[in-house]
Amino acid sequence: MYTDINFRTKKAVKDAVMLWATKGGPAVTYYQPGPFAGNEPANGTIYLEGPHYPEAHRWYAQATVEDGRIIKVK
Repeated sequence: MYTDINFRTKKAVKDAVMLWATKGGPAVTYYQPGPFAGNEPANGTIYLEGPHYPEAHRWYAQATVEDGRIIKVK
C-alpha cells in the first residue's frame, strides 16, 4: 500500500505520523493501488512501500491503522 503523500523516506512517514499524534497535524492516510483498491482495512496492520510507482521502492514499513489513519509506523 501507499501513503496518500508520496514520502521519499520511511523516516519522513514516521515524522508525519508523530506530528499528527503530538501536535494535531494532518493525518497520514493510505490506499491500495490497482485491482485490489478499495479493500484497505480501516483498522489493524498494513504494509507500506515507497516512493510511489514508477520509481523503485526504497523503503518498506509495517504500520498500525485506526479509523483509516496511520497511528504507528515500525
